[in-house]
Amino acid sequence: MKAKKQQARESHMECHQRLQACIQLTESMSEQQLTIETLMEENAGLLQTIRGLQEDNVVPSDDEWEE
Repeated sequence: MKAKKQQARESHMECHQRLQACIQLTESMSEQQLTIETLMEENAGLLQTIRGLQEDNVVPSDDEWEE
């Protein structure tokens, strides 16, 4: 009977550890997603600023950069 209880405890602990690992992975992926979304927003803002400057002829167009 003690062997079965010990085996059940070990099995429970293993399941608990797997669950904790899954939770940590999910949290890490969520943080990465937030970082990606933030960078995409910053990129969009920078592109908008560049386009505005190009429209005002303050920044050369892509073709002019190559010359």
